[in-house]
Amino acid sequence: MSINKLLIANRGEIAVRIARAAADLGIPTVAVYPADDAEALHTKVADQAVQLKGTGVPAYLDMQQLLEVARATGCDAVHPGYGFLSENKAFAELCEANGITFVGPTPEVLGLLGDKARARVLAQECSVPLIAGISEATTLEQAKAFFDSLGPNAAVVVKAIAGGGGRGMRIVRKREDLDEAFARCREEAQAAFGNGELYVEQLVQRARHIEVQVIGDSRGEVSHLWERECSLQRRNQKLVEIAPSPSLPAELRERIIEAAVRMAKAVNYRSLGTFEFLVDIETGSFAFIEANPRLQVEHTITEEVTGVDLVRAQLQLAAGETLETLGLRQQDISRPNGYAIQLRVNMETMDAQGNIRPAGGTLHTFEPPTGPGVRVDTFGYGGYRISPHYDSLLAKLIVHSRTNRFAEAVRRAYRALCQFRVEGVATNIGFLQNLLNRPELADNQVYTRFVDDHMAALAADAEHPQLFAKAAGNAGATAAGGASTVAAPPGTTAVTSHMPGMLAAYLVAEGDTVRAGQDLVVVEAMKMQHVITAKSGGIVRKLTATVGATIYEGDPLLFMEEAAVGEAEVATEESIDLDAIRPDLAEVMARHALGLDENRPDAVAKRRKTGQRTARENVEDLCDPGSFIEYGALTFAAQRARRPVEELIRTTPADGLVAGIGAVNGALFDEDRSRCAVLAYDYTVLAGTQGTMNHKKTDRVLEVAEQLQLPVVFFTEGGGGRPGDTDNATKVAGLDVPSFIQYARMSGLAPRIGIVSGRCFAGNAVFAGCSDVIIATANANLGMAGPAMIEGGGLGVYKPEEVGPVSVQAPNGVIDYLVADEAEATAAAKKLLAYFQGALTDWECADQRLLRRAIPENRLRAYNVRALIDILADKGSVMELRRQFAPGMITAFIRIEGRPVGLLANNPEHLGGAIDADGADKAARFMQLCDAFDIPLVSLCDTPGFMVGPEAEKTALVRHTSRMFVTAASLTVPLFTIVLRKGYGLGAMGMTGGSFHSTAFTASWPTGEFGGMGLEGAVRLAYRKELEAVEDPAARKALFEKLVAQSYERGKALSMAASLEIDAVIDPADTRKWIMRGLRSIPPRPPRNGKKRSMIDTW
Repeated sequence: MSINKLLIANRGEIAVRIARAAADLGIPTVAVYPADDAEALHTKVADQAVQLKGTGVPAYLDMQQLLEVARATGCDAVHPGYGFLSENKAFAELCEANGITFVGPTPEVLGLLGDKARARVLAQECSVPLIAGISEATTLEQAKAFFDSLGPNAAVVVKAIAGGGGRGMRIVRKREDLDEAFARCREEAQAAFGNGELYVEQLVQRARHIEVQVIGDSRGEVSHLWERECSLQRRNQKLVEIAPSPSLPAELRERIIEAAVRMAKAVNYRSLGTFEFLVDIETGSFAFIEANPRLQVEHTITEEVTGVDLVRAQLQLAAGETLETLGLRQQDISRPNGYAIQLRVNMETMDAQGNIRPAGGTLHTFEPPTGPGVRVDTFGYGGYRISPHYDSLLAKLIVHSRTNRFAEAVRRAYRALCQFRVEGVATNIGFLQNLLNRPELADNQVYTRFVDDHMAALAADAEHPQLFAKAAGNAGATAAGGASTVAAPPGTTAVTSHMPGMLAAYLVAEGDTVRAGQDLVVVEAMKMQHVITAKSGGIVRKLTATVGATIYEGDPLLFMEEAAVGEAEVATEESIDLDAIRPDLAEVMARHALGLDENRPDAVAKRRKTGQRTARENVEDLCDPGSFIEYGALTFAAQRARRPVEELIRTTPADGLVAGIGAVNGALFDEDRSRCAVLAYDYTVLAGTQGTMNHKKTDRVLEVAEQLQLPVVFFTEGGGGRPGDTDNATKVAGLDVPSFIQYARMSGLAPRIGIVSGRCFAGNAVFAGCSDVIIATANANLGMAGPAMIEGGGLGVYKPEEVGPVSVQAPNGVIDYLVADEAEATAAAKKLLAYFQGALTDWECADQRLLRRAIPENRLRAYNVRALIDILADKGSVMELRRQFAPGMITAFIRIEGRPVGLLANNPEHLGGAIDADGADKAARFMQLCDAFDIPLVSLCDTPGFMVGPEAEKTALVRHTSRMFVTAASLTVPLFTIVLRKGYGLGAMGMTGGSFHSTAFTASWPTGEFGGMGLEGAVRLAYRKELEAVEDPAARKALFEKLVAQSYERGKALSMAASLEIDAVIDPADTRKWIMRGLRSIPPRPPRNGKKRSMIDTW
């Protein structure tokens, strides 16, 4: 395989660079150009040049015309350069279909990596860290929802799905600015890349931009050529690039490079490409942001420090060579030699605030610098007239210092700028000189916002040496020249263009009254759109140009008669009917309406027959009014092959899943604590089964919940997987869906509540089972398989009501909280979520003196510990979990003076408070739950110890009871213990976190009694011979009671406190006082960043 003739589908300096590399390989080249670019240098250095129809950027984006030129000139390969069509999958496919080699990655890889959102998904699959964002083409409403989800002081970056180079990109710090940013980014992206789709990411406030150069061959081998740093950017567009990074720690460099290579290998990357990352300066962590599957503008500096001609290598790989034959396997590539810096010399002017305007005109003089370690890639030459239709990049100045002293490279770069002579067109050379003179540059103490943060100083005029000869009297013109002369109507002033470009749109008409600051004209220049506004109020008297016309700096665009204009005279949004609905919005609103309950009366009626509510009613009841925003409401079941689309839209709205984010308990807690993700299966749509789109939506919302650490409430009613979807023909079993592992991965990250009403089987049951707490209604049936699957497995025929009813699932511990219906379930979810949300200010409690009588004086008489808990806790605050399971152990959330607390308590009315295997499991899991979310624990101990005996050991007692010790040893929240009565043996130690001194405090009521085992048993064992020696039963009984009384005296609470085995004996009425002092002694919780515990046991 070889390349016989190469079409260069680009312009400017990169087209010149490609032509020279091809010439070195003996490959003839064909350049293309529209009429307005006929004098460009790339048309002179190629072997042949062919004119394209059209003008400006659209001509270079005309895929069919480019292919026609390739065929007509006998080209068997196309090099797209960068920008334009370099990342266009459709163009690569067209080339392939026509037998023409596309010099770059495969179309499949372009489709994946050229789509920035899909590239994020790849990073996630490769376990590469990501910035929080939306990994798909994003609507404005989705962007607003994402912005809202980030909380106060948030900022996002709007980015083009396709392309790069800062085009179609905006930082947005205010929600109200999203509309304008979206509109401009979409227009710029469409103009630059032919694709206007966008996505959003959270802004990392102080970051460094690191990118890794990779190269791969057709055999799947991938090498890296080290990294570049591109932190010096102006409004997200790179200005200065450095190779390698002068200040990147070696260990972090290795991890970033390894991540890049791992992603490249995952897609069998071929040709040149760059994987880009942000390094958070505050934390030192890194995250993938995008991949650029093409030759980069800054490839030059990698060439300098590695000695590898990347463009030549790219052409050779396209011709069938391999990394091995090129000597570019990883072991062949040496470490970087010194430092290289690239500076982008742009044609532009800048005001004191750093606002940029593209410049035009004629290059009267163009003398790039020369000398050792200096290289200039450019298309400029003396006498060249700049076209306003293209990018403002004039030249790339590259310097290379072979020493390991970065400051020397900076000095060489500055001196080269001082040698660069350009006359006739304004450039940013002075700006770059100011930048290189900053002291931070010498040791690379910069970040991506550095230029923007110092813009005023960098844009200021400053004196710099001019290290070139200048003939007397030859100052050169800096204006574009050729400003048109148009007669001005009497009494008017001209509104002129600030830059050369194309008139994209008039936003006013002749006769319009405008106010100061109103948008008048849109000018498109250098692939970006610029709005020209009115400096004063007045009346538009004349428009001077036609839309689409080429204009130059200083050209009049319209004439205005100045006038004092009041707000009432201006046709603004305030005078428009704000309630008017445009057709496009009406269409959207109608589609949304189809899924609402009021338009689905039959579905609602079915729910009423079973005494249940609809999914939307549950969501509305759960979320604060107006707070819920729904994701994916417009989707429908993936069954187009079976049913008409119109029918699917009508009968399967949202594909049976209402999902989104909202607020819960916002009246009690601030917005940061009330945020929540909500998912609710809709049983009226295909029995709540999990379909293709349903799963995608679940994945999406859970991804957002994980990224933002949102609590989740999940209404899980439904029948499991859906076999009837037809629009996923490549699926066989569907076992690769990430939904379940994604939800499971959130264990310990944020609280997750599952609500089960009606039938919940198979996959739906997995979501319930993975939840931290399961709330179930009385009519619930919960099982890992429904009747159909059971019957299919040959295990019998059953009715749904026979599979996993609450009469089974509550006593066996699957259900945490049992309620009557969905209304109670939703109220319970809100109450439960509130414990994780924080403290309440309004509370009241019972008279605490009642606790003095809560335990009978007769130490052998049982009592109702739940009644005691109700007195101790704030009124109405007790929420007991798994009440029907392991009745000897009570686990509950309560509040003390409004503060949430997790409570463990022995129940003396069951087995005398002894701890069995189930009770130990119940306590251990509850401790994990509280610890994961920083809820302190209070233990009310009254136990004779762990259960013993042969029957008890059949329950694997040793392992189960030991869980209490292992879990307690891992706690990070404080545990406060109050011994109510019995504190015996290992069971009491388990209730106190493994030891009486492992708690924050261990106090006892006066009724407390302690020992290595129960007093009566201890006496029987220790004094067996003495008791057997007494023949008279009455005397033996009297001796036994005497010995027990002596043991009690030694083991009572006062004795334990005196020996310092416990911390205090307290008045029961002071119990809340002790707990509150303990709570107030806890240091402030540090901000949550990820998980405290890797998981919370589901059992």
